[in-house]
Amino acid sequence: MKAISIGTKVAYSVQFLKSVGMSHSDMAHARGIVTALGKFGQHTTLATIDWDREMPERVNVANLAPVGLNRHFSNID
Repeated sequence: MKAISIGTKVAYSVQFLKSVGMSHSDMAHARGIVTALGKFGQHTTLATIDWDREMPERVNVANLAPVGLNRHFSNID
């Protein structure tokens, strides 16, 4: 999977959306560009995202996926 870095177009991952019951919600359609990355504790990286709609500005990168054909974004094997 492509690493998430500043400038990456992202969405919430399919796995995260399923885990919070939001697979068919506005959250599932949100797209954004990562504008900053920062550490939160020892093991968590938070991305600051410029979303195309109202969404939380900072998100754990573990809950994101780069937009495009990959198993975290498009539910493929």
